[in-house]
Amino acid sequence: MKKIYTISILLFLLLGITSCDNQNMNEYYDNVPPNAPTGVQVLNGDNRVDLSWNNNRERDVAGYNVYYSTTYDGKYKLIGSTKNNFYIDDGAQNGVLNYYAVTAYDYNNNESELSSDVAYATPRPEGFNQSIFDYNQFPNNSGYSFTTYSAVAYDDSSYTDFFFDIYNGTSYLDVYKDTDIKDMGATTDIYDIAFAPESGWSSTKDAVAIEGHTYVIWTWDNHFAKIRVKTITRDRIVFDWAFQLVKGNSQLKVATGENHRRESLQRPKRNG
Repeated sequence: MKKIYTISILLFLLLGITSCDNQNMNEYYDNVPPNAPTGVQVLNGDNRVDLSWNNNRERDVAGYNVYYSTTYDGKYKLIGSTKNNFYIDDGAQNGVLNYYAVTAYDYNNNESELSSDVAYATPRPEGFNQSIFDYNQFPNNSGYSFTTYSAVAYDDSSYTDFFFDIYNGTSYLDVYKDTDIKDMGATTDIYDIAFAPESGWSSTKDAVAIEGHTYVIWTWDNHFAKIRVKTITRDRIVFDWAFQLVKGNSQLKVATGENHRRESLQRPKRNG
């Protein structure tokens, strides 16, 4: 806007115009839209999606509009506006995939094109400070079920996804033969791991439980989950968890808006 205004004045001077109508100058209307926002990122949550993006550099940007669609190339619908470079979609539903795009608008209501980043999310349930116990001491509360979001018996064949075991002073997270587990290493919180891995699952069907480590579990019925161990005592572990409701969907959290969706992994169902 400032650049166009300056050019107009120079043109007037070159044409020999020595006077101008201030009222007409003030009525100048900017019809140039801002650039589309870049760097759109999304963070999967529990019935919510947190979005952020880079601030536009144009000085006349007044705010941003946030849109969603069920497909990347589909029709996008407006869900909200903000003057900041972040937005929370608290109307998102667990298990539902949505793509997001952002536009910038200026004080003359010129709106940019939709952002081109591939930004999508499938919200999923999560929980914090869950406890399960050593199966040698408390077998009925040593397993955990992502289906019921609760502690179960370690040998409950219908629901147990993993269980806690202390053997010779070492703590383990155990799974059965039709389930996989992998230690993803030390993390800051439950949100650090974006996708389930494609390989590297434990061949022994267990993993040493270490405080501050996050573990991804590929369940017997083809769901992905992650847990982060917070504390370990003589008889229990305390952990945070997140569970993807959509079968075969390896998305646990989107790291950047530039990531494309991976092909879903498939596995056979548990027999019996």
